[in-house]
Order: sequence, then structure tokens, then C-alpha cells
Amino acid sequence: METIDPKDSVQDEQFGKELTPTENTPESSVLSEDITQPSGKAHESFDEILLPHHEDDNEDEEANFDPGNIEEHVSELPDETEHPSEDFTQYSKEELVQKLNELLSGKSIEKIRLAVESIKLNYYKKHKVEIEKLRKEAEDAGQEATFIPEPDPLEDRLKELLKKFRDMKIDFNQKQEFEKHKNLQEKYKIIDEIKELVNRNESINDTFHQFRDLQNRWRSVGVVPQANLKDLWETYHHNVEIFYDFIKINKDLRDLDLKKNLEIKISICEKAEDLLLEPSIIRAFKNLQKLHEQWRETGPVPQESKTEIWERFKIITGKINKSHQEYFENLKDSQKQNLDSKTALCERAEELANQEINSPKDWEQCYQEMIELQKVWRTIGFAPKKDNNRIYGRFRAACDNFFVRKREYFAHNKEEQQNNLQLKTDLCIQAEAIKDSTEWKPSSEDLINLQKKWKEIGPVPRKHSDQIWKRFRSACDHFFHRKSQHFNTIDSQYEDNYKLKLDLIAEIEAFELNDSPEDSFQKLKDYQRRWSEIGFVPMKNKDEIQKKYRDVINKNFDNLKLDDGKKNLLKFKNKIENLSSRHQGGYKIEMERDKYINKLKQLENDVILWENNIGFFAKSKNSEGMIADVMRKIEQGKEEIKLLEDKIRLIDGIES
Repeated sequence: METIDPKDSVQDEQFGKELTPTENTPESSVLSEDITQPSGKAHESFDEILLPHHEDDNEDEEANFDPGNIEEHVSELPDETEHPSEDFTQYSKEELVQKLNELLSGKSIEKIRLAVESIKLNYYKKHKVEIEKLRKEAEDAGQEATFIPEPDPLEDRLKELLKKFRDMKIDFNQKQEFEKHKNLQEKYKIIDEIKELVNRNESINDTFHQFRDLQNRWRSVGVVPQANLKDLWETYHHNVEIFYDFIKINKDLRDLDLKKNLEIKISICEKAEDLLLEPSIIRAFKNLQKLHEQWRETGPVPQESKTEIWERFKIITGKINKSHQEYFENLKDSQKQNLDSKTALCERAEELANQEINSPKDWEQCYQEMIELQKVWRTIGFAPKKDNNRIYGRFRAACDNFFVRKREYFAHNKEEQQNNLQLKTDLCIQAEAIKDSTEWKPSSEDLINLQKKWKEIGPVPRKHSDQIWKRFRSACDHFFHRKSQHFNTIDSQYEDNYKLKLDLIAEIEAFELNDSPEDSFQKLKDYQRRWSEIGFVPMKNKDEIQKKYRDVINKNFDNLKLDDGKKNLLKFKNKIENLSSRHQGGYKIEMERDKYINKLKQLENDVILWENNIGFFAKSKNSEGMIADVMRKIEQGKEEIKLLEDKIRLIDGIES
């Protein structure tokens, strides 16, 4: 399976991340840095649209401040506050597909985008590892040229879920557009109600409170289509000014309102200043747009504070705008370098796609190089937006052309696949011949060897692939299922043996030695015989119960009233008798005898050497201590020689 072959089921998902780019961050979606735009008329501040004009009001330089297309900027910026809720790197492919299914039936679509991308990425990483492993096995078997992996049903399920995600995303966007138009109608309705306020025959105070309620409703309505934003705001401001001219709000109420607005704008400035410490310039810029929305919807401030508070907010805005612009300028340079790198990869891929190749070996070499080109491609980031799809299409076309030619070349090698089919059919016949065997160990080894041979054989014609594999797998599963049932029955017998051995250990612990060492020794031998006759215990209890038995039996042997030599000899005799009763005991006894023979010869040589050395030491002055030490070694060596000879005689007696 080739990585970018369009006819291979894995490719569109595994290599298609850039095929339909999801990142749509504008390279210049920045807040206008021209805080005060040139105009041929006096500037009119945002503050002034909320209260009536007075003749002594000064023109304000924040009048024509245009924060830009805020809804458009915010909607296009990458949402850096959205993160996958889990680390999917340790998930299996099955768990990833299951998790994707859960996400699509759970959270809203805008909250799972990065999680879906992470699941998709981790799935195809694992899928690729599996493919590469199978490809390596085929390469080791000399079948790499015709290697075609089996279809992966999980991948089909993953694609279904990803298509469902895309459909949900389209539906979500459509609903968003519908909601924006609905909000637009609601805001025009509020403007109509503001128009009607000037025709009310009621107290100014009641009318003003109704106006405030309409303003609160206006702020609570969500975003509207960008195309209608400018006209909507101009209409709204115009009717608000008409209303203020109508009610001619009294000076005290105006001053109170101005003071309240000043407190709100001071709070907005403080929040904006906090954004200067935000490590993410994208997040800082998005939050700044929200603050500009609040600023625009907040009324005017006292005349003496107007310039100061606006300058404070304008300076902060300029700093964040500058950082934002620099961020996208750097991004633009990086994307240009990526385009140059990808262009070089395209040129090499096109050379490979058009190269004349006439042997499987050459095809394999070119194939490996193409795979390496694809790996390098994945390490390079996006190219500029206007070139990204074009350069990807160029590289994809070269890869497609190469893999189509490769498939056409190997399509002519069907004879080898027919031979492989015959070889695998023979393996099926052999597996079916031993599937009912009760010789568990040799039959298991035979089936394992057949499985190894199966892996070494290359692919068969696709129409026979599933059928021949199911036949072979069925024979293997039949045998191993019977084997599992058989040993499950044996396990229950091992549990009974475990209980019997625990009872025997308790009996040995309660045993008391009598005055006759020989009788006590025979009794201990009887315990050992009974222990050997009980049989196997569960593997998990083997070491623990063996240690308990060894400790208690050795304790009784150590308490026998015999000299160390006899005690050692009795223990050895018991050990040899135990070995003789076991499977392959004769072989182990023979090894013991050879070991003692070698040790005996070494000791005899050492004693002779020590006796010769005494003559040399006698000629030296002050050698009494050395002579005594050598004599002690000679005496110990002779005692050990005697013990070894006794042990060898015991072994010879048992063997005879």
C-alpha cells in the first residue's frame, strides 16, 4: 500500500490533511492601526451617539475610529482556547474510532474540532506503523515488490464518522448564518421601536427607561452578517441621536450617566492592559475585539476625561495591533520558505514519476525514495494560502502517476501469486491434518511453524485472499481452542495437588525426630517420596510452595544427630534418589557424577602440591606458621576427598 496512492483506502485520510485546509487564519486580519482615519468633516465620537450634542462639545479624535470588521476577524482567527480534552497518543485504533463516535454524539461541533483532528492524526500514525511493520515482514521475506496490505474495516468506519463530522460542520455553519440574519432583523426591530419613542405621550423619565431597556436588548443580540454591519450601525446611531435631541435629557442625569460610562471605560482599559501580558497574540487580539465592542456600546464620558481615557485605550490598541501584524508578517515569511521547500519536493517527485524503471529492484528503490519524499512533505508546514492547494495538487499528481505506473508493472506478475496460492493451500491441508491431534506440544510447534511459513509466502490473488486465510485460520483456531480446554481441566487438578502439598508441609512441620537418626532419616525420605508423587501445582504457586517445603525438610535434616559428613552424605543420597525418579533424571545424575569426578581430581592434585610445598617451607626460617596453615589445608582436602569418593560411590550404586 503506497502512502499517497488515491486507490488505496488509507490515503485520503492519512495524507489529505492539506487537501481541504481547515486553518483559515487571515494574514492581515488586524485592527486598523490608523486609529484616527482622515476625514473631511469634524470627527464624531462613539460617545456622542449615545447622548445629545451640545454646542460646547468638542470634536473628538476617536469619532472615526474603526475597529475593523470585528465579527469577520474573530470568526477567522484560530481558536487557541480550544484544546482536545484528552491525550490520544496512547489510544488504540479501535479506541480512537470509538472516541470519535462518542464525540460526534456528545459535545457541540465547535468544541470538538481539535479533538477530531487529533484522533484522525493519531489513527493514521498507528495505521502507518502497522503498514510499515507488514511491509518490513514482506521485505524480509523477499516479497516487498508485490506487497499489498489487507483492507482495514476500521478505516472505513473512521471515514464514515469523519464525513458525519463534515456534514455536522456544514449544518452548524448554515445555522450560524441563519442566526446572524435573525439577529439582523431583531436589531432593525429595536431601531423601529427607538423611532417610536419620540411619539410617546408619557413622562420623559419613563421614556428614558424604555430607551435604556432597548439599548440593553440591542447589546444582548448576537452578531449580524458583515455586509449589513455598517448600514445597521449608522441607522442605529442616527435614531439614537434623534431620540436624545427629542428628550433633551437634563444635566444631572447626563452627568450621572457620563460618570458611570467613565467607570466602565476605565475598566475596559485595565482589561486591555492585561492583554499586553497575554503570551498568545492571537488570543490577545480576539479579546481586544470584544473590548472594542464594549467600548463602542458604552456611552460618552465627562468632557474633561474624554481625551485622556481615549488616548489610554488607543495606545494599548496600537501595541497589540503592532504585535499582531508582526506575527502574520513572520507567518508569511515562513509560509514562503515552505513553498520553496515543497516546490523542490515536487520537482523530484515528478522526476521519479517520469523515470524509466524496468526491474522490481529499481521499482523498490524508487518506491522507498518516494515514501521518503512524502515523509519530508509532512514535516513542512503550510504554504501561502493562495498557493497551498496548488502546490499540494502538483505533488499529489506526481505521486499518483508514480504509483499508477508501479501497479501496472506488478499487475503482470500474477503467476507468482498463483504459486503462492498453491503453497498456502498446502499449508491449509497440513494444518487440517493435525487440528484434532492430542499431542499438544509437538502439534503446537508444528502449527506455529506452519504459521511462520505462511508469513514468508507472498500475496495470493485478491479474490482468493480472504477464503484461503479463513481456511488456514479456522484449522489453527480449532486446535488451540481444544488445547485451551484441555489445560483448563488440568489446572483444576493442579489446585488439588497444591492443597495436598500444603497438608504435607504441615505434617512435616509437626514431625518430631526420635532417638534413632536412621529411622528419622527414613521418615524424612518417605516425606520426600510422597512429595514427588503428588504432582504439579499451579505455576503461580510453584516457587512459593517449593521454598516452604525445602525450608521445613532441610530444617529436619539439620536437626538429625549426625556428624556433618554423614549428614551431608545423607542429604546428597536423598538428592540423588529424587533426581533418579524424575524425567531426564539420569542425565542430571550423570552431570553430577562428572562434576564430582573433576572436583576430586583437582583436590588430589592440590593435596600433592601442598605436600611438596612443605619441603620448601621447612628450609625457611620462621616458617612454622606457614607449615601449619598448609597442613590444615592438606587435612581438610583429604576429608573432602573422602566425602567426594563416598558421593561418587552412591551415584554408581544408584546407576547400577
